[in-house]
Amino acid sequence: TRPTTHWETSVGARAFCGLQDRFLTDRPMDPVRIAVVGAGVVGLSTALCVSKLVPGCSITVLSDKFSPDTTSDVAAGMLIPHVDAETPIAKQKQWFRETFDHLFAIANSAEAEDAGVHLVSGLKGSGVPILTRRIGDFWELHPSFDIVINCSGLGSRQLAGDSKLFPVRGQVLRVQAPWVKHFIRDGNGLTYIYPGIANVILGGTRQKGDWNLSPDAEMSRDIFSRCCALEPSLRGACHIREKVGLRPFRPGLRLQTELLAQDGRRLPVVHHYGHGSGGISVHWGTALEAARLVGECVRALRSPKSKL
Repeated sequence: TRPTTHWETSVGARAFCGLQDRFLTDRPMDPVRIAVVGAGVVGLSTALCVSKLVPGCSITVLSDKFSPDTTSDVAAGMLIPHVDAETPIAKQKQWFRETFDHLFAIANSAEAEDAGVHLVSGLKGSGVPILTRRIGDFWELHPSFDIVINCSGLGSRQLAGDSKLFPVRGQVLRVQAPWVKHFIRDGNGLTYIYPGIANVILGGTRQKGDWNLSPDAEMSRDIFSRCCALEPSLRGACHIREKVGLRPFRPGLRLQTELLAQDGRRLPVVHHYGHGSGGISVHWGTALEAARLVGECVRALRSPKSKL
């Protein structure tokens, strides 16, 4: 893959448009087939945004893991702004504002209780096929799909050859403590107590470069001890369950279009990954941005000069 700059949003798409005259056959009236790789909160939100904003497309979500086995399911799901040093503050504020407005609307709807942290539970009702499949190479999806949206998170180390991507391991506890109604968070955010609809999440850890998905009993005791120091009543909590997730960190969220070329074939890929621990906080805003990039690709494919 070519070297990337952080959160490029249109340069790749313009380059793609410039290669239109090299495509092979016209299909301007056919639905543009789009594959979304990844079914975490980023992948499903992107699929939903594309289905709403880009007409004339058929969308398929492919992933080897689905809820409740994704990193998004392990996350505490607290909406807190996360600063990405490689992305302009104005753009981060836009993404957070769009995500906040989306979640706020859900919180004030009749579906609020059912939605919980599963913010895209209505996606299957949009008619988007969801397939269990491990993708080893984007070219596996060609020619079945015209465009690929890469929301594979840490899978992009292999799929996109992105060595800048690395895991930050997070271990949390889910406990039954219905009397806890308010969140508590220490100064550096490492120790936190977040009450949810069904349970209370206690955390956590930040272990860079650690790929271990097995819970560590000593860490669980440390987390529980730290949280009880903040809220002593938690010593009466029951049904303690350990969860581990790997946050997909990168020095700069990757949100850009790349045109892959191989043996005369062309495959546009919209990359949308590298949110780290900020996925919940900006997922809807960045999904809208990804949908705009997909729209550029679709318009290029439908251009009278395009040959595909």
